[in-house]
Amino acid sequence: MKKISLFLLGLLVFTSCLNHDDSPNYKFEYMSIDEAITPESFTFGESDTITVKYSLPNDCYTFDQIYYETQDTTRIVAVTAMVLLDADCTEEIVQEEKKFVVTASQREDYIFKFFKGKDSNDENIFEEVIVPVN
Repeated sequence: MKKISLFLLGLLVFTSCLNHDDSPNYKFEYMSIDEAITPESFTFGESDTITVKYSLPNDCYTFDQIYYETQDTTRIVAVTAMVLLDADCTEEIVQEEKKFVVTASQREDYIFKFFKGKDSNDENIFEEVIVPVN
């Protein structure tokens, strides 16, 4: 038992002496959606798939998640990517697509706002698509 305790104490002292750089070497960014493929309509209570296509500017960008925010009958959709900050990156554009499922749980039309980037005033730009509910 003493040997285990001494080993754990030594391990604790060793790791506390290591140089810990707490600054993150990555960040998250919203990516512009190049194209969104939506159904022509939803049927109330049923699920349907939406496809978003986007481009990553180099291999330091990797897909993180689909950002999906509900505001009344509006849905804001964007792609979030993780960006490595301290890596050597190839400057090759990578085009990808992701699908997500939407269940029509409202009888009103769905208004989708797909993130398209920012304008010269740093304001978000969205493409609006209205999908009626049958």
